[in-house]
Amino acid sequence: MSDQNIFPAEGGCTCGAVRYKLLTAPLFVHCCHCSYCQRESGSAFAINALIEADRVELISGELERVEIPTLSGKGQDIFRCSRCLVALWSHYGGAGSAVNFVRVGTLDQPNACPPGVHIYTSTKQSWIDLPGDVPAVAEYYRRSQYWPENSQVRYKAIVKK
Repeated sequence: MSDQNIFPAEGGCTCGAVRYKLLTAPLFVHCCHCSYCQRESGSAFAINALIEADRVELISGELERVEIPTLSGKGQDIFRCSRCLVALWSHYGGAGSAVNFVRVGTLDQPNACPPGVHIYTSTKQSWIDLPGDVPAVAEYYRRSQYWPENSQVRYKAIVKK
């Protein structure tokens, strides 16, 4: 993270109906270049800040849960503003509802959460040049190789619940 001092940090949808707050810095941020993220976002990648679900406070608005398939077969629940339908965060099969994958672009200050790794680069768009100072992997990664120790401890504490 480039600026730990912004946390807690707020974000929201495009219409302003949904507002939320990240109570602490995320566990980790990754930029996913998989074909599913490309299709779902309508962009070349998705940037997700992974954070414990109980560290995300819904300030206002209503969310709509949409279930969609994933390459793993475990599915994904996307939580969207019920009015403008902007995707705010997801739950994936691995950690389930314990971890929110918050769409960094919905934060008021998205620059505070640059990616710590680029994933699924085997399917990234050929015209994207990845920065040399950020790790990149062809598929997924091992948390133990990229996450800070503190984040690994936090993650282990929630998946045991």
